[in-house]
This record gives sequence, structure tokens and C-alpha cells, in this order.
Amino acid sequence: MTGSLVSPATRQRVRDLATPIATALGRLGLTPNELTVIGFVGTVAAAWLAASQSWLAAGVLVLAFGVFDLFDGALARATGKASKLGAFLDSTFDRAGEGIVFLGIVAGLAWSNVAGGAIVAASAMLASFLVSYTRAKAEGLGFTPGTGMAAIGLMPREVRIVILSLGLMLGGLLGTDALPDGEVPGGLSALVYALGIIAIGATITTIQRILHVRAQSREG
Repeated sequence: MTGSLVSPATRQRVRDLATPIATALGRLGLTPNELTVIGFVGTVAAAWLAASQSWLAAGVLVLAFGVFDLFDGALARATGKASKLGAFLDSTFDRAGEGIVFLGIVAGLAWSNVAGGAIVAASAMLASFLVSYTRAKAEGLGFTPGTGMAAIGLMPREVRIVILSLGLMLGGLLGTDALPDGEVPGGLSALVYALGIIAIGATITTIQRILHVRAQSREG
């Protein structure tokens, strides 16, 4: 039991679907590392849009470049160019991009006078980073080798991206016009709820991964 919303079989099917697109990008002359950088630039654009309170556009870019993130690894495997350096760069840019997007959301909510929402966004960012850290540290210490730790826990990165994208898009679609008596607009309420779900789900995932490593250490 991994407790994840994304099974290893589902993850493999998605990778298989990404391979033809990735190889097509490779035929255009793009390398896996270049795709990694392009994806990072896209997430920076999403963060800027979020900070500018263009929530719908930010959500579309977060989702689009979340999918785009599949292509660098798929191209590396398809062309035999997979390397430790490429994996390191991919992971590093993924974490940086995720953090920048959350910072953009924090800024956008703060400038929208939704101070509580900014705190929830910061909490979601911290919890998401802990999910990534527990995986990296566990694999570095030899627990659940390969990519096995990615399947442990309720809310891996793929799930967080979908929830965050939906929250951002609803933020734009449901409206953000100021309401009387300090009420939070419906769109921003939806975004804050999505961020709260991420914060709670990622925290649960971190605990699941800690318990998984503890169980493995006892087996050893």
C-alpha cells in the first residue's frame, strides 16, 4: 500500500503517452536539458501572472508546464541520453519552479488583501517542499531506491499540480471583485481552499513517507 492517488501503473501510462511528443520535440533539435530550462521559464511566467493576479492565465500555464515537465525525462530515456546530471538539473529546476510559483501566489494574494490566503499559500509551499525533501533524503540514504519513493504518499507532485492549477483557474473564473464587509471573493476563496488542500495533503504525504522509511529501517 503506497497510499498515493497516482499508482505506478498510471504513472507509467502517462510516461508512455509523453514519449511520442518528447521524441517529436527532440527531432526539432531540442535536448532534454533544454526542455528542462524551457519548463522552468514557463513556471516563472506563471508565477509572474499569479503575482499580477491574472489567476486564470497562471493556472493554465501551471498545468501546461506541469505536463511539459514530462517531456525532458521521456526524451532522455527515448534517446538514451538519461544521465545523473540531467536528473539532478530536472529535480533542481522543478523545485525552484514550484517555489517561485507559490511565491507568486503569496504576492498576488497579499496584494489582493487576502492576508490569510497568503499564509495558507506559504504553508502549502512549505509542505510541498517537505514532500520533495523526504523523497530526496530517503533515496540518498538508500531507502526505496530508484523512483520508488515517488509512489509513496497521498499527494505526489502530479496531484499537487492538478489541484493548484484548478484552484488558480477557478480563482479567475469565479471572479475576484471586491465584496462588502471584507468578504473574500468567490474566486479567491476557491484558490485558498485549493491551497489548504495542498497544505494538508502534502503534510500527510510527508508523514506517510517518514513512516515508510521507518518501516524499511526496521526491516534492515
